[in-house]
Amino acid sequence: MKTVYLQNLRKELDATDESFAASCCKKLGIPKDALVRVRIVRQALDARKKQDIFHCIHAELTLTDAAAKRVLNDPKIKAELVGELEPEHITFGTKQPEGQIIVTGLGPAGLFAALTLAENGYRPLVIERGRPIEERVKDVETYWSGRIQNPDPDSNVAFGEGGAGTFSDGKLTTRIRDPRIDGILKDMIACGAPEEIAYLAKPHIGTDRLRTVVGNLRKRIEAAGGEVRFSAKLTDIRMTDGRITAVCVREGDRTVWEPCAALLLAIGHGARDTARMLFDMGVAMAPKAFAIGVRAEHPQSLINASQYGPMADHPRLGAAEYRLTAKSGERGVYTFCMCPGGQVVASASGNEQVVVNGMSNFARDGKNANAAVVVQITPEDFGTHPRDGLRYLDKLERDAFLLGGADGTAPASTVGAFLRNEQSKPSRSVEPTYRPGVRYTRLSDCLPDFVSTGIRDGLKAFGKQLKGYDMEDAVLTAVESRTSSPLRILRDETMESVSHKGLYPVGEGAGYAGGIVSAAVDGRKAAEAIIRIYAPVS
Repeated sequence: MKTVYLQNLRKELDATDESFAASCCKKLGIPKDALVRVRIVRQALDARKKQDIFHCIHAELTLTDAAAKRVLNDPKIKAELVGELEPEHITFGTKQPEGQIIVTGLGPAGLFAALTLAENGYRPLVIERGRPIEERVKDVETYWSGRIQNPDPDSNVAFGEGGAGTFSDGKLTTRIRDPRIDGILKDMIACGAPEEIAYLAKPHIGTDRLRTVVGNLRKRIEAAGGEVRFSAKLTDIRMTDGRITAVCVREGDRTVWEPCAALLLAIGHGARDTARMLFDMGVAMAPKAFAIGVRAEHPQSLINASQYGPMADHPRLGAAEYRLTAKSGERGVYTFCMCPGGQVVASASGNEQVVVNGMSNFARDGKNANAAVVVQITPEDFGTHPRDGLRYLDKLERDAFLLGGADGTAPASTVGAFLRNEQSKPSRSVEPTYRPGVRYTRLSDCLPDFVSTGIRDGLKAFGKQLKGYDMEDAVLTAVESRTSSPLRILRDETMESVSHKGLYPVGEGAGYAGGIVSAAVDGRKAAEAIIRIYAPVS
């Protein structure tokens, strides 16, 4: 038997595995019993023609030798023979570490850095300022319910086991191309993610399933010899001759100094206090561009109708997605982190802040669709000092808090009122999902003028790209301010800090990733860099 790879196979929406296999045999001109196995490599929805929507499949087909020979020799069929993959080779260093290898932060970058180290014999110490996933979910729910005005500063949507991605749509799409991605997806599947993430063109886990995956990844780290400490915050770093030798960890009312040979810094971009501490001790940083804006909510049925036309109610299609881009002068305006059938969530991590984000469960069965509508900003807008971006965001999030009201509600507006720059009345057709609630206001009062202008230009353009997007009663909620880090912690080609030997800044908080998968890849790459230097722990 041989395995061949074919692209652009058509799979009807109502097709079963058996009927799809039969259609493959018919297309290839081979008998049904010549097809031993079908493995879908990639599946994307082709909805370019609203009257004829289907799945476009890239697949590996295991065939009998005779059938494989016929397919490979047919000039009308574009097929490739699939070879066996070489096992991944890891080169281990020989240097004995003087102290522990420590990972700080248990988001995607920290999880996969620690997992890679632990399963290769390095017994990392993982410190996470937040709490385990079960406790963290309770803390977040208490804040969302309105029973407390401010979130727990160390256990919230930004901090805790799983990082900020735990309260999201769990999207696994990424623009990077890296051979580590397949391994990361396999690890997620082994820890409870749906198997389809391995081949869907736009895979997602959903916040409900992602919590299980995160907990199981941590258990694998511990089973392989790693130690995970929760409610343990990095507060200081000791340097000797320009190299990290120890880190200070606060655990409750006590602080401990841990000997450290290498520190993988996976703090997430919400950890502004840690970023300021690092800057004060001289860690090299630079400001970087990011984007800010609002969350837009529409009826999911409107998005389905706009994307799928007369087939919108087909049970195999599910909730439709979108990604829209436009220009406002020279600035880019775009939708970000779209959550089909999801909800807008309160994502503040400190006192007197209002921050919005979006999340969906795996089923994506909520009434509303939501996405960030954001405008690009650069250091020229907020300042060229590495801490200027942090100050800018602090003020923006406090302005949103003040406009929303002291009870923790978020400022909101209908699209129509926002386009007219007027005080908004409540939406008559879209019920906002943000908890503890929204206050309708003139939303531009908490946004920089150029951001308000950019969002208005974007909404008008998006209404032409996706029918109904600029509907009068769609709801905008502010402020979407944590699309990416406003600074970059500088590192060299070995992933080590350019100013502090033994410090490895990784993931979104360091300015080197933009989502769950890219952050996980970055963490794994940093772990591999350390593996190439040090010998495993005996």
